[in-house]
Amino acid sequence: MTLALSVLDQSLARSADQAAIALRETLDMARHCEALGYQRFWVSEHHAFAAVAGSAPEVLLAALGAATSSIRLGSGGIMLPHYSAYKVAEVFSLLANLYPNRIDLGVGRAPGADMSTAVALATDGKPKFEKFPELVAQLSEYLWSDNTSPLVSPRPPENIPLWMLGSSSDSAVLAAQRGLPYNLGLFINPQADTRLIGLYKQHFQPSEQLQAPYAILTMSIFCADTEEQALALQLTYDLNLFRFFTGQSQGRSLTPQEAQLHPLGPQEQAFIASRQNSRAAGTPQQVRERVLQLAAEHQADEIMAVTNMYYFEDRKRSFQLLKEAMA
Repeated sequence: MTLALSVLDQSLARSADQAAIALRETLDMARHCEALGYQRFWVSEHHAFAAVAGSAPEVLLAALGAATSSIRLGSGGIMLPHYSAYKVAEVFSLLANLYPNRIDLGVGRAPGADMSTAVALATDGKPKFEKFPELVAQLSEYLWSDNTSPLVSPRPPENIPLWMLGSSSDSAVLAAQRGLPYNLGLFINPQADTRLIGLYKQHFQPSEQLQAPYAILTMSIFCADTEEQALALQLTYDLNLFRFFTGQSQGRSLTPQEAQLHPLGPQEQAFIASRQNSRAAGTPQQVRERVLQLAAEHQADEIMAVTNMYYFEDRKRSFQLLKEAMA
């Protein structure tokens, strides 16, 4: 099975005062992944998270375009209920004119934050999650129609792909109905039904943008030279994610060395176990087998790897080993 390989980078900061370092690492990683031959490099949108520097993917994409020359760049994604569809169309039209044939626009319904932050993001204090399908329709019209009022400026190129992101049946069906490519965030929802992409493909209606369904599976991957090292890197991420979710992190991540010494309680063990079926960790051969298995189970056409390791060099090595293993 031949799978395209792509990357989702979340600009993770090891502590709240290291955002600048995290953003520089994102730029360096994009260059690294471009040299390795990855298909696309997307960045995420999160708000009010001290350990995540990537709050404005549209700004980061402009910097990434200047730092690279050929790899596709995209938002994974823009949380559309926070924004005006017209403004998003203008921003991505500008990006697509700056970097022709390289920009992907991925949109999602999730807040990317807690609800108090979502309220702060809304211009009227009222998040518009229920209007997501309407906003997607408006955005499509602004991007692809010459008859919109007001007109989008600069004029959008004809080939800006609009991607639907999600981890539930609602997003899968909406992507199918609108004839959009679909990205299933397995790393966000490890319990996502393996039939979601199949549901999307079953209900897909061809559009001017896309004649046949196409789906990416985004999953966590921890690839290292030894299984022991890969599992240690995965454990570090799991513990830091658990600490974040439970309010224990205070904006600082545990190092791999600290994670190895951390006693695992019942809640932590259950949390780690709940995520095991959604990812690949181990040597290149072990990761290859697991990636192919999950891709087949989910009927994916492309794999997008999230490799949230504490040290930058470990992440770079993981992407190198993954690309070699899947070649």
